[in-house]
Amino acid sequence: MNWQWVDWLAVAALGGIVGVSELVSRYRDAPGAALRSLPAMFYVTLNVAASLVALGIVHHNPTWFPSRVTQVLVAGVSAMAFFRTSLFVVRAGERDVAIGPSGFLQIFLSAADRAVDRLRAAVRSEAVGRIMKGVDYTRAFHALPPYCLALMQNVAPEDQEQLFRALQALDQSAVDPPIKARLLGLELINVVGVDVLTAAVSALKDQIASSTPDPVTGTVP
Repeated sequence: MNWQWVDWLAVAALGGIVGVSELVSRYRDAPGAALRSLPAMFYVTLNVAASLVALGIVHHNPTWFPSRVTQVLVAGVSAMAFFRTSLFVVRAGERDVAIGPSGFLQIFLSAADRAVDRLRAAVRSEAVGRIMKGVDYTRAFHALPPYCLALMQNVAPEDQEQLFRALQALDQSAVDPPIKARLLGLELINVVGVDVLTAAVSALKDQIASSTPDPVTGTVP
């Protein structure tokens, strides 16, 4: 029996895993939603196609790598490396622009970024408005971040440092406290996700509830 189809399947899986892992690392609050967008699917498909093309080239030159395992690994790795290399970098205004295959891949990754942002914006706005309703910004600023991070067990130190820098900038901004409360929620969602923030606000609701009347209803939450 010809088992060559296993090689193609393995290489496709390897290329797909690389594309998926890149997207997941960029949208940590809802990676599943990110992967369901059309540009994200196309980005993953592009990675799969590149790996399959590389395997086809290797199969047409079997003397290069006689071992099937080596062929699969080389095809997957070489395609990934090729699409992430740049021939040179030019300065365009305030940005460094890569010229080469990596620049081509970046076009689709940027398109996936914009599409996912558009899809997630309304969902995130609704979620943070619901979760942070009736929350006092000053109280929440001091209580929510450490509590959310304590609930999590594997937040990387660099992610925590980035969160603290974002929160410091938020606290120093001249935004109204009710809006700051929502922005605080969004920053926390970026790191811990909606479910953890919901649980944290629910657990601390008595300590972080606002004591001022709602500007719309005139009632105290």
